[in-house]
Amino acid sequence: MSKAHSRSNKLYWVRDNVIAGDFPRISAALKEPDGLLAIGGDLSPERMLHAYQKGIFPWYNEGQPVLWWSPDPRWVLDPAAIKISRSLRRTLNRDTFHVTFDTQFSRVMEMCAAPRKDTDATWITADILHSFNLLHKQGYGHSVECWADGRLVGGLYGLAIGRVFFGESMFSRRSDASKVALVCLVRQLQK
Repeated sequence: MSKAHSRSNKLYWVRDNVIAGDFPRISAALKEPDGLLAIGGDLSPERMLHAYQKGIFPWYNEGQPVLWWSPDPRWVLDPAAIKISRSLRRTLNRDTFHVTFDTQFSRVMEMCAAPRKDTDATWITADILHSFNLLHKQGYGHSVECWADGRLVGGLYGLAIGRVFFGESMFSRRSDASKVALVCLVRQLQK
């Protein structure tokens, strides 16, 4: 296998309370499972910012150690390239939803973590909720909320670091609500 396509079969252990240099290069991520890079460590705001700036994010289930990922390729949405379907454009033009930013960050995360019709499992653990709420208080965590009839019916959240927004999760309790939140986020990012 060529050097460019080879990946290590070794996982790295991340130590608590050590931030600088605690992640390997993302080229060391496993191919199977795609992008698994490291295990362990904490979810302190410093570590989270350090990880995201390197293209690494935590994703694990309750009861597991923190698993750090960097799949190749990563999906990137260029705000200028978003395509809005005709039906979604009609929904946007009808003003079906009232959209706000950063007014219900914790609630959006909790609704993203809520059980879905096909599974009760969630990767949004209590530790993830805590970490992202700290990042929100520091100005890095952001949410978009979609309201109808005074009720929160859709939204999304993620981290903004520099000129990049790292989308984490979205939810929808009414048709098109999360899509409207995404379009509104993209419009804000384009500004």
